[in-house]
Amino acid sequence: MPDKETLRRAREDARKGRSPSTQAGEFVREEIHHVREGKHGVRSSKQAIAIGLSKARKAGVKLPPAPAGTPSAEKERARGSRRTSSKSSARRSQAASRALKREGRSGASHRALSRQARSRSGGRRKSRRS
Repeated sequence: MPDKETLRRAREDARKGRSPSTQAGEFVREEIHHVREGKHGVRSSKQAIAIGLSKARKAGVKLPPAPAGTPSAEKERARGSRRTSSKSSARRSQAASRALKREGRSGASHRALSRQARSRSGGRRKSRRS
């Protein structure tokens, strides 16, 4: 569950007419803070971003679906096809939390995020980067 402050910021962005990616950025930012403060770890900066985007989608931010073939895409597709909102398994949820806690914290470091941003911008043309 996202923090109240994160939800407030995202709603404020929506009210101002900001793009969905800007609204989702608040959730990604929150996730990076969680990793940095030691709430849990991540394998890579991509994972931290994916968790944040997934939370944003759950909160109702109108983002495109996750790319096909990724684990989060499979989960989201399954969640979308469910008619009733059945409660997720407590054991599975705990297992996922424990697995994240065993991961490192360096995926949310300034250096790792900078490297991720550079690598992603490399594939875009100049007008799309600025």
